[in-house]
Amino acid sequence: MMMRTLLVIALLANAAPAAWRAGAAKVKITPSEPIFLAGYAGRTKPSEGVLQDIWIKAAAFQDGAGPVTVITTSDLVGLDTGTIEEVQRRVLARHGVPRERILFNYSHNHSCPVTGQVLHLYYNLSPEQSAAVARYTARLHDWYVEAISGAIGALAPAELSFEQGLAGFAVNRRRARPGGRRLPGPVDHDVPVMAVRSGDRLRAILFGYSCHATALSGNEINGDYPGYAQQELETAYPDAVALFVMGCGGDANPLPRVMNSTGGEAVGLASMYGKILAAAVRQVLGGKMKTVGGPLRVAYGVADLPFRKAPSRETLLARRKSLTGLPLRFNDYLLKILERDGKLEEKHPYPVHVWRFGEDLTFIGLTGETVADYCLRFKGEYGWDNTWVAGYNNELLSYIPSLRVLREGGYEGTDGMAEYGRPAPYAPAVEEVIAHKVAELAEELGLKPAAAAGRER
Repeated sequence: MMMRTLLVIALLANAAPAAWRAGAAKVKITPSEPIFLAGYAGRTKPSEGVLQDIWIKAAAFQDGAGPVTVITTSDLVGLDTGTIEEVQRRVLARHGVPRERILFNYSHNHSCPVTGQVLHLYYNLSPEQSAAVARYTARLHDWYVEAISGAIGALAPAELSFEQGLAGFAVNRRRARPGGRRLPGPVDHDVPVMAVRSGDRLRAILFGYSCHATALSGNEINGDYPGYAQQELETAYPDAVALFVMGCGGDANPLPRVMNSTGGEAVGLASMYGKILAAAVRQVLGGKMKTVGGPLRVAYGVADLPFRKAPSRETLLARRKSLTGLPLRFNDYLLKILERDGKLEEKHPYPVHVWRFGEDLTFIGLTGETVADYCLRFKGEYGWDNTWVAGYNNELLSYIPSLRVLREGGYEGTDGMAEYGRPAPYAPAVEEVIAHKVAELAEELGLKPAAAAGRER
């Protein structure tokens, strides 16, 4: 039986009751047996040891006697709909927290176990290896509920504050590829930070960054640079739970890096990037932060992302003759769907969350591997100084390209869709479909994008 560590931080107030109640908890999810690691298709054997423990963490917020809202973070590459639905079902039954008030964020760590159906086409697992994944996934459901329950159970008076820093190690990786230096390569270097305090005691730190967790690529369990950053912060602030919230890092890598290694230089770089990020957070925490008031209002909706025209059965059969390895596996997966359903999907559901903390902070939660344009666009539309945009929530469904990336093509725009089992690249409307849903939800909370407000004036 895997040893589990549950750390619950009760946010106890020393003075008069605050408007906010908050709680945080973390649960260790380091596997107890060798297991295939996620994120890279080139791995050929299960994990070999533990470089660093990995975690699920949760923070719960309640404005006065209002409903509870929860954000979870994890050192996982992603989640599938099966895990999300099962955890949500249990949390709703136990705590009454509805879907719109729970967010599942993950660091997109490429040195964590394979779980459920996440990137399942990558891995050609034996029956024994698949059984290990199934065992771990079942435990994962329990651990998520344990972390969320711990955070809710720790709800107590608290004060919230927010500010942003900067960290510079994220590089637009599309420029790092052959022929890519001509590309504009936008990056979001902002480090949003929310502090949860009770009097003069810091009890939880939520912080974000927009960059792939791919500094390490060997075969040892670890949390990559977000894991090192959280470790640094929890060492510096031993009463606090540090939660890393992944931003829109779909087209960003930590560079330089050493591939196919967890050796000294690779680990040194991952640790250094974690320390840089933690230093940025500490600077924010040590400076003047803006008080965040209530109420906490939320809006949730699902957009339908359109695909381009899917290949026909005849096209897939013709392609099959020249394919081997992973491309053949991707191709045959689409053929199986055609045989089962008679067609390939034309659109895919895309959950969007918008949370508004009083008049002080807007939090936008997007689904999948969003590229930097989404962070930059929505902060530009809803406020550079008081908008936090997080990608990598909910189902890890695919890369989510902007119109710019679609036009440029390449891995994040078109080529990377097959590994997710998607039938074709997204249609050019994808960015505007997402922006329309964000605007629709924001309007429910009394917000309008800057461009729309300008047109009305």
